[in-house]
Amino acid sequence: KTLPELPLEKRERFVRDYQIPVYDAGVLTASRALADYYEEVVRLSGQPKIASNWVMGDVLRFLNEDKRDIRECPIAPASLAEMIRLIQEGTISGKMAKEVSEEMYRSGKTPRTIIAEKGLVQITDEGALAGVVTEILEKNPEQVAQYRAGKEKVFGFFVGQVMKATQGKANPQLINDLLKKMLAGDK
Repeated sequence: KTLPELPLEKRERFVRDYQIPVYDAGVLTASRALADYYEEVVRLSGQPKIASNWVMGDVLRFLNEDKRDIRECPIAPASLAEMIRLIQEGTISGKMAKEVSEEMYRSGKTPRTIIAEKGLVQITDEGALAGVVTEILEKNPEQVAQYRAGKEKVFGFFVGQVMKATQGKANPQLINDLLKKMLAGDK
């Protein structure tokens, strides 16, 4: 029979196997229950660094605010892993995931249930977004001229306008790509 893994050995294994910083590994191996929770999220999501960020960020923050232990966490490892996959697939944005994680903690519901209830699906349809981007560029000829004259800080204004028009549901990478393409166009 083998001895249980010592905290130091576990921390070293987390750094080696999951390629996470020593600090993260130290936090995540502070208790056996937390280490087990994290490892289950990693096993189900296949994303050790992202899992580390979510567990150390939102999950521990929620628990600390309520003075609760990881064993009492209403967010099941499977739910957190599912949410991480939904971000990776582009179904929801990181910003949407913050809202989803809070609701998962409060209600214990799965990410897909929350996304369906709140209508949080990210807009990834290039055609639909292209129309929004075109409309915003047409409404703001002054800012378009400024951008094309080299004032690149105006780009953030356009991103903000698209996010506002789509209530934060547009895929940020797609917005950036479309804006760059359209702003580089008919100079």
